[in-house]
Amino acid sequence: MLKINNISYEEKGKKSPPIICLHGIGGDSKSFEPQLLGLSEKYRVIAWNMPGYQGSNSLGKITFEKLSSALKSFMEDLQVSEASLLGQSIGGMVAQDFYFRYPKKVKSLILIATTSAFGGKNEDFKKKFLELRLKPLILGKEMSELAKQFVPEILGNVCSDEAMENAINSMSKIPVNTYKEIISCLVTFNRYQDFGKIKIPSCLIAGREDMNAPFQTMEKMFLKLKKAEFHCIANAGHLVNLEAPVETNEIILNFLEKYFNELQ
Repeated sequence: MLKINNISYEEKGKKSPPIICLHGIGGDSKSFEPQLLGLSEKYRVIAWNMPGYQGSNSLGKITFEKLSSALKSFMEDLQVSEASLLGQSIGGMVAQDFYFRYPKKVKSLILIATTSAFGGKNEDFKKKFLELRLKPLILGKEMSELAKQFVPEILGNVCSDEAMENAINSMSKIPVNTYKEIISCLVTFNRYQDFGKIKIPSCLIAGREDMNAPFQTMEKMFLKLKKAEFHCIANAGHLVNLEAPVETNEIILNFLEKYFNELQ
């Protein structure tokens, strides 16, 4: 594990343009191990640990504005002026938010198992979601217990034991306060009205068995964009890039090759 100033991360490959991987709430840089291995022959692949995760400094109260600012500082520390952002779940939300705040720093967006808004305008849904996610911790459950219960619920039916074990291990390491803060941040996300304004090449990848970010929702997002492609991977749940790494990497490599001239 590497660390630069406030953020810990993993990195492989030397060639440009760089790809920065942004993990989900229950993940960390290890969530992108298949991409670090599978994409690094052609690209510099960097997987950060979001603030509060795996040795990255905490932000205290987490907001999307703070997360985007932290990502901007991280890129500056690495002397990366612009990159393709690969975000899964809330990582995809961070990628969107960052693009709208710092568009000149983003070459392309690769959005996996994510959405353009959380829960719409339904405040009751958001409230119930928070209560459901936080109640076990309030009752004294450890993150490891939560991980063993939660991770299998979001996976597809044919996920490998290794991928499941890796996902459980990542979630088990999240500090309780960080988890509480990031869950509270999640329900504030809303770029629904902005999403169609994305002008750069974008690749949306969904899992057909994902109930958290349904493929139908991601397909509707895709239809709002002029320079985009949409892929739905059969038998994959929410952790698409871990569950179906070969297919995911092939989609990403083909996407970047297709738009390579535009990304220069």
